[in-house]
Amino acid sequence: MTADGTAAGELGTLMRRLGEAALAARSVLAAAPRTQKDAALLAAAAALRTHQVEVLAANALDMTQAEHKDLSAAMLDRLRLDPSRLEAMARGLEAIAALPDPVGRVLEEWRRPNGLAIARIAVPLGVIGIIYESRPNVTADAGALCLKSGNAVILRGGSESVRSSAAIHRCLVEGLRAVGLPEASIGLVPVTDRAAVGHMLSGMTEYIDVLVPRGGKGLVKRVQEEARVPVIGHLDGNCHVFVDRAADLPMAVAIVLNAKLRRTGICGAAETLLVDEGCAATHLAPLVHALLDAGCEVRGDAAAQRVDPRVRPATEEDWFTEYLDAVIAVKVVAGLDAAIAHIAHYGSAHTESIVTEDAAAAERFLGRVDSAIVLHNASTQFADGGEFGMGAEIGISTDRFHARGPVGLEQLTSYKYVVRGAGQVRP
Repeated sequence: MTADGTAAGELGTLMRRLGEAALAARSVLAAAPRTQKDAALLAAAAALRTHQVEVLAANALDMTQAEHKDLSAAMLDRLRLDPSRLEAMARGLEAIAALPDPVGRVLEEWRRPNGLAIARIAVPLGVIGIIYESRPNVTADAGALCLKSGNAVILRGGSESVRSSAAIHRCLVEGLRAVGLPEASIGLVPVTDRAAVGHMLSGMTEYIDVLVPRGGKGLVKRVQEEARVPVIGHLDGNCHVFVDRAADLPMAVAIVLNAKLRRTGICGAAETLLVDEGCAATHLAPLVHALLDAGCEVRGDAAAQRVDPRVRPATEEDWFTEYLDAVIAVKVVAGLDAAIAHIAHYGSAHTESIVTEDAAAAERFLGRVDSAIVLHNASTQFADGGEFGMGAEIGISTDRFHARGPVGLEQLTSYKYVVRGAGQVRP
């Protein structure tokens, strides 16, 4: 018997039915015209607004349950919905509808000496399984992105957001139904038992083509280790801001505060501040004081500790840590190359930023730091598909194969080769 009171055999049957329905929907979606997909997204956005009271009521129940589970403030913030966040979710669906259709794009074409015309054409990946925790907005973002990119999707949200996700999913299904697309195009696992995750990882290879985990380190690690289909995702978001010796101080303070504290629980939040020794005498104290005064705990090296007695000593582990909280590690480094070396050793290849007025230093940083996203004079919190103009994203990938950085519409497609001839045979 599973934790939901479902017999193990019944859960297996349920998951197979979800897979079979998604597989059947896949072929319909792959051929669906843009107008139909966009109409479904617009109808879903309208449904979110129409059913706002029901969605927020469901979220309130989830929040009450979560508060009794002693979840962190960051996790509670991820879970919480309010009218403005719900409206942002609806606008996100509309933004995705307004984007070009990624399916059918001609990526490249050429003609061979024998007259064969060859084209590489973008096609959907197939059926995508998405496993996520807490964030109910992922239900809308992931469902919409998969729909627009012609992929069927099976969503499995966390137990914390089960009611919120179900309410949002009903709005998405209402949009599909309004335009005659299969309701199984966006499937949702209706049980919270973790055994369902096990089925998605290793028991549904005939249905699921790729998995995307979005959540804590434990979830992502499990998916990466146990999945029997390809995985798109990242394990840690240990992001850095490097304040170069040529940095404008007011700009540096504004960027560091935003990068760390705007939302501490997202993967693009800065976790380490590196300060060039060439500007430490003028920049280190204002930066540290600004963080402390804003309520951020600072764990620093000897130089940072000398600035303020409130700075706690940093350990070796701190340089590796993704806090997802109002905590930051601070270190003075011996210039640009030392910053790049620190990031290479301790970073997670997610997002890094340099603050500097030196164009040459910026270009060296942008060129040599091997992370999915690198920024100049901008907050790491811009590591987001919506901010990149993608409408939304289903995560940030630190992989080096297929997709890297925000995973949006184009990253949810593969390609095939279309060859046109006039009777050629191979000699």
